[in-house]
Amino acid sequence: MAKGIRKVDYYVLHTNDQPGEGAHLLKTLKKHKVNLLALTAFPTGGGSQVDLIPEKPQQLIDLAKKFGWKLSSKKTGFMARGKDRAHPMAVAIGSGADAGGGVDAGVTGMSTITRPRASC
Repeated sequence: MAKGIRKVDYYVLHTNDQPGEGAHLLKTLKKHKVNLLALTAFPTGGGSQVDLIPEKPQQLIDLAKKFGWKLSSKKTGFMARGKDRAHPMAVAIGSGADAGGGVDAGVTGMSTITRPRASC
């Protein structure tokens, strides 16, 4: 059963794909009290992509400016929480489809749903 589906803002950060980069990033976020609701990270061509879903986006934005991190513009997704992991994802994806949108990406706990097309 889903505990809830909420709209979230997230930001993409590209980093070096070096041992310890992720640990350094997470220690910096912790030190500056930036709480994350979720995070995904994976290697890309020459580095890594880190998707950060902060509890308070402005804290992440301010920290990125302080350290010169190049965050993407704000992106929007939906986070589904619940014991039955398939059901929250099905509800989120189905709601987006019903509104004329589509799924760009999905991971356990979060799915990015595009906005409805202008023709809808």
